[in-house]
Amino acid sequence: YLVPGIIISCMLGTRWLKQSIPWTLVRNMMQGVQRTTRGSLAHVSSERHTCSPMALSLRGHQKRLTRAMASVAEGRPAVKIDWDKLGFGLDNVASTMYVARWTQETGWDKGQLLPYGPMPMLPSAQVLNYGQAVFEGMKAQQSAKGRPVLFRPDQNAARMQAGAARLSMPPVPEQQFVGAVKDIVAANNDFVPPHGKGSLYLRPLLIGSGPILGLGPAPEYTFTIYAAAVGAYFKGGQLTPIDLIVEERFHRAAPGGMGGTKAAGNYSPVLVTQLEAKKAGYSDVVYLDAKTDQYLEEVSSCNVFSVKGKVIKTPPLQGTILPGVTRRSIIELARLRGYTVLEEPISIQEAMESDEVFTTGTAVVVSSVGSLTYKGQRRTYAADGQPGKTTLEMYQALTDIQQERSEDTQGWVVPV
Repeated sequence: YLVPGIIISCMLGTRWLKQSIPWTLVRNMMQGVQRTTRGSLAHVSSERHTCSPMALSLRGHQKRLTRAMASVAEGRPAVKIDWDKLGFGLDNVASTMYVARWTQETGWDKGQLLPYGPMPMLPSAQVLNYGQAVFEGMKAQQSAKGRPVLFRPDQNAARMQAGAARLSMPPVPEQQFVGAVKDIVAANNDFVPPHGKGSLYLRPLLIGSGPILGLGPAPEYTFTIYAAAVGAYFKGGQLTPIDLIVEERFHRAAPGGMGGTKAAGNYSPVLVTQLEAKKAGYSDVVYLDAKTDQYLEEVSSCNVFSVKGKVIKTPPLQGTILPGVTRRSIIELARLRGYTVLEEPISIQEAMESDEVFTTGTAVVVSSVGSLTYKGQRRTYAADGQPGKTTLEMYQALTDIQQERSEDTQGWVVPV
């Protein structure tokens, strides 16, 4: 009977009641939890714990839930967000999340929309002990046509499937993945910023949620998606050039390892260097290859490019670099615009002599590198805090398509 109490506690954060989702969905969800709560109360009473903290808590939750249903029935006010002050975080987390479960007997269920909140999990869950977890980063934006759109969601579905295979997890079918993403955007429509004000960041997450003691795949898995209204990833703003420092001690990945998989375990190890860099005034860290310490590989959470004249280079995908969706899109767009694009190693010396350097990723989009520091030597690229010419061209070309300001000849944009 603990689980219904947890679920109700999630629902009582009444921000989720303020979104533009059908009242029938809200009503059915609440009524289901009410029935579960009544069952839990009956169980508690039968065990002669009518005055226990659990029973009192559940009764309190049931009363508040009833009041919340009445409040929703009277009308749901719109969410109140200052769209001009969006940062990149969970200050404006969306009210509804998606949850689907997999078991060996049933495979993936259809999933359901639930209020954003805690998910019950045992301390013996595989993900908490052995780290079975892959995730994706996506965005929904209000386009110039006045509708929310996604950008290449099939590519995110494919990358999560590849990550699932690498970690011995059941892949989420592409149709279910894309359908769930669309459902989340539709359910959280009030959290999609107005055109040009930001985006609804989406975080699909696949974890080994079933309990296990010995090392092995989880007996059960959970696929969930949550979202938040966000602005620029870096504090200076979307087009403000960033300052990077080359990491000389640690490596992000090694050949034959997990660098090409968007696994949760790949990210926390970079914090020790990233935090040190930020204390020293840098925006982020760029890592070198583990074999020679001579070639750029990747920034903490985004891909890197160099520009020399009409030649754009980016490190090749050899298992140590994440196959970014934005990376792939920029490569294709640059070639369409007449650039020579090479997927080849970029030496640190070559990067220091380049005309421009920029990074790409779902969160950062396309970000101009203002300076790169290596062994105390600082190479400045951007003049007067302005993004590089090619960087700006790529950013505008990409975002014009993403926001339907220009024709999508590649079929990348998917309306919700």
